[in-house]
Amino acid sequence: MRSLLLTFAENLSFSESQVEKILSQPLTKVLSSSELQQELHSLDTNLLKETLPTAGGVLAKELPPFYNWLKNELGVKRVPDSPDHTTTWVIGFLHNQESLTHLVELHRPVPRLALEASVPRLVGMFEGVEDAQVRQEWQKAIAALCLVLVVAAREQDRVAVAV
Repeated sequence: MRSLLLTFAENLSFSESQVEKILSQPLTKVLSSSELQQELHSLDTNLLKETLPTAGGVLAKELPPFYNWLKNELGVKRVPDSPDHTTTWVIGFLHNQESLTHLVELHRPVPRLALEASVPRLVGMFEGVEDAQVRQEWQKAIAALCLVLVVAAREQDRVAVAV
């Protein structure tokens, strides 16, 4: 399986060492950083919105086995019942109806190691999309959202250890 750092470096405009640095920072610093803002603003939201049916098809097919893997192999307790949850959230985010902080709150119960192990597989779900531009844009979008989740999970672990 591809590594977490490599997944982020290949799909975002960061080197592996930059990713390591980002992952070690507090969530508030990352959310307000010009690097993350630049990455999010560089997403082709028009293309993403136009290709939501493609992404929805990918997620409908790929998420059920992914959720089973999370539950049965990684021991994640709270897993959505259907891909509708994820698809609806992504659509909401693209239409500026969902925030990154809400995404973080939704994923707080997911253990950090399970979250980190799932990122390469989640980003990889779009490998089968034939149109390279569409595939790359969706992988970039998912990677950017996952980056925020991993930063939050690592921060949560650091806080727990410090207490």
